[in-house]
Amino acid sequence: MSEKNTCIREQANPIQINDCRQKVAAGEAAFAQLSGILALAGNEVRLKILYLLEEEKELCPCDLSDILGMTIPAISQHLRKMKDGNIVQTRKEGQTIFYSIRAEHHKLLRPFFKIIDQLNVAS
Repeated sequence: MSEKNTCIREQANPIQINDCRQKVAAGEAAFAQLSGILALAGNEVRLKILYLLEEEKELCPCDLSDILGMTIPAISQHLRKMKDGNIVQTRKEGQTIFYSIRAEHHKLLRPFFKIIDQLNVAS
């Protein structure tokens, strides 16, 4: 038997509480999507990779390896996690695979990169 949480404050606004519950329930899919993206982007290397992909539109693992000073297998592992998480997509040209941010994630990630750019200018 589940016990319903109730507020004992004199000023509790049950209408506001119910409205907020409905907003959270209506956004369940969006919360799950955003949470997944932020969980993957929360790694510093992956955040740098996403930043570079946002700036350059697409890069191959070799480019990212040279830029970040990491091995290609290490870069590939991060790219694989982001591809599995549906954040990046690939395009093959000959033997080279290029990675880019999926279009639906640009709008979400762009504000984070603007903050990074602003912090770079300020320092």
